Amino acid sequence: MAAKREPIDPLRVEVFHHLFAAAAEEMGVALQRSAFSVNIKERLDFSCAIFGSDGRAVAQAAHLPVHLGATPLSVEAVIATHDLRPGDIAFQNDPFGGGTHLPDITSVAPVFAPGASGPGDRPAFYCVSRAHHADVGGAFPGSMAPARDVHGEGLRLPPVRMVRGGEMDEDLLRVFLANMRVPAERRADLFAQIAASHAGQARLLALMAEHGPEELGARGQDLIGWTADLTARRIAELPEGSWSFEDVLEGGADGTGALLPVRLTVTSSGSGLTFDFRDSAPQALDGSPVNTTRAVAVSAVVYGIRLLMPGGTPTNAGLLEGVEVLTRPGTVVDATYPAPVAAGNVETSQRLVDIILGAFGKMLPGEVPAASAGTMNNLSFGGAQLGGEGGSFTHYETHGGGAGAGPRLDGAHAVQTHMTNTRNTPVEALENELPLRVLRQTVRRGTGGAGARQGGDGLVRRLSFLTDVRLSWLAERQRRGPFGVDGGASGAPGEAWVRRPGSESDERLTPKAALDLQAGSEVEIRTPGGGGHGEAHRSPSTTHP
Repeated sequence: MAAKREPIDPLRVEVFHHLFAAAAEEMGVALQRSAFSVNIKERLDFSCAIFGSDGRAVAQAAHLPVHLGATPLSVEAVIATHDLRPGDIAFQNDPFGGGTHLPDITSVAPVFAPGASGPGDRPAFYCVSRAHHADVGGAFPGSMAPARDVHGEGLRLPPVRMVRGGEMDEDLLRVFLANMRVPAERRADLFAQIAASHAGQARLLALMAEHGPEELGARGQDLIGWTADLTARRIAELPEGSWSFEDVLEGGADGTGALLPVRLTVTSSGSGLTFDFRDSAPQALDGSPVNTTRAVAVSAVVYGIRLLMPGGTPTNAGLLEGVEVLTRPGTVVDATYPAPVAAGNVETSQRLVDIILGAFGKMLPGEVPAASAGTMNNLSFGGAQLGGEGGSFTHYETHGGGAGAGPRLDGAHAVQTHMTNTRNTPVEALENELPLRVLRQTVRRGTGGAGARQGGDGLVRRLSFLTDVRLSWLAERQRRGPFGVDGGASGAPGEAWVRRPGSESDERLTPKAALDLQAGSEVEIRTPGGGGHGEAHRSPSTTHP
């Protein structure tokens, strides 16, 4: 049972909530402006947060839910491995040591109170960033292709102290960069995360100088306690009972194998919530990349809890007090070494949200939206720059889809939904930085599910490559569209097509694919529409482009 807390002044806590969140936002600005890769500086595929001395999340920036909900396990792994001292920064991406998938590299930097940096002193805070690097090695550029095991996906980085006392460990850095296809870009993005750490440290030191280290630390704990109290009150309002829901992932190395069930039972006792995923399918060892780690399952639960809360509720460790997440090692939602996990963070996280909302829909009838696109539509490619003198390039991007319709509103068209919150890469940036042309980018009209409230439409993007590339494609909802609720129709499934030079027609890609394409090839992504909500009052069109 949690210890009784002293009364919290809501006004004071709200002020410090914004101070901590602003520090995390400032970290994000430094990271974006320092990065070299399109994926980070244009798409904003990164997240920043502030953690307290006990390793619990205090505040975060408005970045990516899938990153931020999973980051606490990475911080826990770093603290368990290293006694970080002033000037140190640890990095980590190991899926089986607190990480999610290999491209997401987490940095953890301690912040010591002035005068409290001796051998026995603990950090007052930790500044944490997680950035999706456009390549971390592996068989295909972008490190997001189907692989037989995690070793084929790229470089695993256990918690390592790459910066010691403010100095980069050049030997470790050389090993890291030797595994990357575009080492100069990876080095710059890694140093961008260091810049983010410095920005967060400077802001927290300034806050400690203004308010005092003890006061700032106490207000961080108050913030967590306040969120825990708000969460407990919301849980007490929920009906008691158990509700189950299941959906599927598209198994097999190419996504055409057996469907893999993902199952959840949510139990509300009035004083707590339990999310039980233990009956989900065993992890796939046939090259399917949809396995995910427990960190991602916890992240999806954090997101789901946050959706139940009123607007303005801080997002921190307090959301999980009174909440139990049950997973079974060796399943598709709690994979163990050496399972491949590239798509788990991006695809399975979306399916976990779908089943969480499905269970919530049974618990709270009429209050939960239909399923959104349910996939991040991951496209990666790389090759040599034009002329062969500019070195190599890699690029990774997710693509939005249709949002599910809700009890009161139609779904939005062509947006990132649920566990992702990135931008799309502007056409100008794509064509300026990469050897390609954007032939088409538009809404995929008519793909949202019909209903009293229409599901949002997906999008279409068609690219033409000016040089030879190695390309990978990872997506879900290619065989079954996102489900509607309360009589609403499902959204249209997604598709991907390629056209090779000299061909007059496109050929369809499997849901998971990796292939080599010659210059002049084209690829077209067509993303799913969202599910409809409520029975339609008119006959819907059944044609999809």
